[in-house]
Amino acid sequence: MSEIVLTIDAVDPSDLYGQNNQNLDLIKEAYPEVIFTGRGNQIKLKGEKKYTQKAKEKIELMVRILKEKHDLNKQSVIDLLKNNHAFENKISKTNNSSTIVFGRGGKPIKAKTKNQKQLVEMSEKNDVIFAVGPAGTGKTYVAVALAVKALKSKLVKKIIKVHQVDCDWNESGKYFASSNEKDRKILENFSKTLLKLNFEHNILDKDDLSKRLGTNFYNLALYTKGGILLHPGKLVRAMIDTLPDNVELLENTQLDEWSKNIDTIICKFNNHKIITKKIIFCTNGFLKSLGIKNNYNFPLTLTASMTRPLTDTEYKSIGEPREWGVLPVRPMGATIRMTKDKRILIRNTAEVHNPFKMSKSELDKRSLNQKLGIKKRFPSLADDIIVSSWSGVVSRTRNSSQIFEKIEDNVFVAGCYNGSGIGVGTLFGEQIAIKASGENSDEINIIESRNKPTRLPPQPFLNLGIMVRLAYERYMAKLEN
Repeated sequence: MSEIVLTIDAVDPSDLYGQNNQNLDLIKEAYPEVIFTGRGNQIKLKGEKKYTQKAKEKIELMVRILKEKHDLNKQSVIDLLKNNHAFENKISKTNNSSTIVFGRGGKPIKAKTKNQKQLVEMSEKNDVIFAVGPAGTGKTYVAVALAVKALKSKLVKKIIKVHQVDCDWNESGKYFASSNEKDRKILENFSKTLLKLNFEHNILDKDDLSKRLGTNFYNLALYTKGGILLHPGKLVRAMIDTLPDNVELLENTQLDEWSKNIDTIICKFNNHKIITKKIIFCTNGFLKSLGIKNNYNFPLTLTASMTRPLTDTEYKSIGEPREWGVLPVRPMGATIRMTKDKRILIRNTAEVHNPFKMSKSELDKRSLNQKLGIKKRFPSLADDIIVSSWSGVVSRTRNSSQIFEKIEDNVFVAGCYNGSGIGVGTLFGEQIAIKASGENSDEINIIESRNKPTRLPPQPFLNLGIMVRLAYERYMAKLEN
């Protein structure tokens, strides 16, 4: 009798086992002589040595497939069980630097031209890349393939699972929607790219959208599975609740100024000061105001509004839609969301503004834009439906890269990861803490190999350039706000 314990640490065990443990069940059927016991990231195999060894080899190969392809479906496991060596050769032949991601059935999606390969290489070092060129050169094709690769890695989902938090996680997918029929060509080109990747999606017209979203505003949309809606406030509070005992959180405590005196850092607040020997700045939109990397980052102010929960009558009047999220086809269009508790959330502004202060009258003007945006989409709802409006600050760099470095002895900074997803911000925070502790990691090596932020033009040219660009994008998306 032989007993083997396999520790699965290279991939997520839930991805290895498959939906409803379908992959593990296939292995069990193939080796009925072996008793399989799975707990956490360990699998115990018990039986005659010749059978446990064969089962072990199959599981190790499954791990390898999952690690290389970021996917392990039922058919892949069936193929593996039928012909180990042939399938292994299939992996090695397709494992090259031009393969971006594997589609359904293991079909490789590759960069075909020299420029496409360069785009793939740059994506490993940059979160945002501008690919400029004529139609048909494969810009969108490569960009979406890279997005699917990131999706299959399931980084964000793993972060949520580790902390075991309730943040209204909903894998409801998302809509890229427009009221302008002229945007159909953009969505059709996007659809062609998704088809090549075997990525499930649908182009929806006005009638379907009206039923799903509860509004007649949109004329067309592309719906994709995989988009995740969550409650950011619940997520943040849950993350705070998991802080270790040796961490003290001081909320609503504005840092007014800081200075360094030899090996001591002095942080001044309104009525207090903290003296420390080491500091990490993760203040993002407020980096510039603290004098950190002044010439390499700039803040943008966004405003949003949220309604009260709809009454049962109001909710029925718009068709009782499920929770949904809409992204605009044009960059400066409105982002809209129907929340789990039947609220409508809208964000339709981005501007250069004082990051510290927005007066009530200024906020009211922007709230009026959001009121009009909601009224366009839901004309039957009451005029006074908005109950909360707020502004927030994001941080950007000229080349859309991130700041991650030690700027002085014992002074560390991470920032400018807005718009890159929850996972990127969390990853940067974790890794800058590891770096500040004098340790290293593979993730730090990858982050530090990326392109650094480029120097900004001087004022007033910087603000002028930003405002002109935002005005142009706002004009192009004027129907969507």
